[in-house]
Amino acid sequence: MSLPRFPGYDVTDKRETPSWDQVTRDVIDERLATPTEPRFLDTVEWRALTALCACIVPQDHEREPAPLPALIDAKLVRDVGDGYRDARLPMLRDAWRIGLAALDAESRARHELPFASIDAAGQRALLLDMQHGALHSDAWRGMPPALFFAMRVLHDICGAYYSHPRAWSEIGFGGPANPRGYVRMVFDRRDPWEAVEAKPGTEARTLKENRRVR
Repeated sequence: MSLPRFPGYDVTDKRETPSWDQVTRDVIDERLATPTEPRFLDTVEWRALTALCACIVPQDHEREPAPLPALIDAKLVRDVGDGYRDARLPMLRDAWRIGLAALDAESRARHELPFASIDAAGQRALLLDMQHGALHSDAWRGMPPALFFAMRVLHDICGAYYSHPRAWSEIGFGGPANPRGYVRMVFDRRDPWEAVEAKPGTEARTLKENRRVR
């Protein structure tokens, strides 16, 4: 197992400190309380999405994973767009429903199994062809596969991951800059409430320092 970049750091330790205001607490509390069962997607779509998330953002098993399928499903429940949309893409909910059905259709055509049931190599090959626009099933219903991959798969899944405290802890992010802000703006300087990045030979000291970061 590789050493974490910010060992000992847990961004949620900042919850009751000056680093987070009540707005931040409320947003993160709601995010952490996201239901783990699907509310918008059906069982077949949920299985395809779960497998797709695992391909796009593999997560280790040493920590509690970010619930990416649940976060995507919650976005679909809210049905709030991004404020912009390529005209070739359907609306958010329709794009995901069409895309997941088409992914399963392409998988069945190649492997006689849905996407969630094929091996990792087969999944990667399908996603590579999606990225390059080399999928042509009628199930796409005119939606460009490459556009779906770029603007929904990567955008939504990666966005969901980096909106979650697990990812914040992984990259040493402390949350929104308000209300505390940042003071030491010079390159390679950090404020006392920022996480310490581990360097070879300093792991034990970094671990202790990050457990004190608030």
